[in-house]
Amino acid sequence: MSVSTTPENRPGNVPGQATDERVRKVSTLNKLLSRPELGSISGAILVFIFFILIAGDSGMFSPSGVLNWSTVSAQLGIIAIGACMLMIGGEFDLSIGSMIGFAGMMIAIPTMYWDWPIWTSIIFAFALALSIGFTIGYIVVRTGLPSFIVSLAFLFILRGFTIALALLFTNRTIVGGVRGAAEGDMLAAVFGGTIGTWLFQWLADIGLMAAYPDGTPIVDGIPMVIVWWFLLALVASWVLLRTKYGNWIFATGGDSKAAKNVGVPTDRVKISLFMFTAFCATVLAACQVLEFGSAAADRGLLKEFEAIIAVVIGGALLTGGYGSVVGACFGALIFGVVQMGIYFSGINSDWFRVFLGGMLLIAVMFNNVIRKRVTEAQ
Repeated sequence: MSVSTTPENRPGNVPGQATDERVRKVSTLNKLLSRPELGSISGAILVFIFFILIAGDSGMFSPSGVLNWSTVSAQLGIIAIGACMLMIGGEFDLSIGSMIGFAGMMIAIPTMYWDWPIWTSIIFAFALALSIGFTIGYIVVRTGLPSFIVSLAFLFILRGFTIALALLFTNRTIVGGVRGAAEGDMLAAVFGGTIGTWLFQWLADIGLMAAYPDGTPIVDGIPMVIVWWFLLALVASWVLLRTKYGNWIFATGGDSKAAKNVGVPTDRVKISLFMFTAFCATVLAACQVLEFGSAAADRGLLKEFEAIIAVVIGGALLTGGYGSVVGACFGALIFGVVQMGIYFSGINSDWFRVFLGGMLLIAVMFNNVIRKRVTEAQ
């Protein structure tokens, strides 16, 4: 006697309840492969293993070594977060690097030549950066021009303005002395200070951390640039994954016209994302100016491309609508570890650019393969 295997009596189905063929079970493997940050996390693990093997005895993973590559990663990670959110929204901003130099000068010039308090100069720089970000976004949404072209124009405009204004007001392209002017300023400490000094001093006192002959720990605190990196990553991830605005970003990047037809304010979303990239660039500029005590007109050169590479390594698609802030942060971490790992291992630093180009190509190919596999499995 044969047993019929109709949808109603297949194993696992409830008798008398029809099966909806539109409902498909997604395997755990496909769920894992569908995560955009998978590639960057895997790449970070491989990079760590590689440099542990070839540079493990060089001090790269000592407290000071960890601080070095963490700081480099944080500097790229801050702008990569802004670039990631914008790319998920379907746009590019090539003016990020120029904005870093411009914002830094807008902090240093008023402080050193106009006798402004440092906190006023910082607020002034943020206000200018946000207004420029708004302008770029407004031009993009009103004219329909590709953001690649509009932001490329502002890359040159901002870099030219930075050099011209620096020469006009200071007759130089590097403005120093900011650190002394920032002493005692509370807002300056938010960008240029350190946290956890007491913890590292305690670790040195009990012998768990190396110290100088006078008892000062080798690492005296966590720089604020790292703190800002973590804070921005947490906030951006929460906004992207847990809020209505995050859904708007994905919808805008996935299909802007369809999103607008269902009521998503795509123009406002895009403009706000351009402003956020400007904000992230200014955060990094403030951290650098107050850490180094100076601003330079050429600071941030080519950082826009490094940020985009970090985002792509993190799993974001160049077409928009897909990506992860966590993945972008791991992409930045890979940069920092490799850049400092090459130094600690004694490899010629010229190979770093070769690595960046190779990682970009591999990441794009990997993302394309994974996307096709997940699409076919659904």
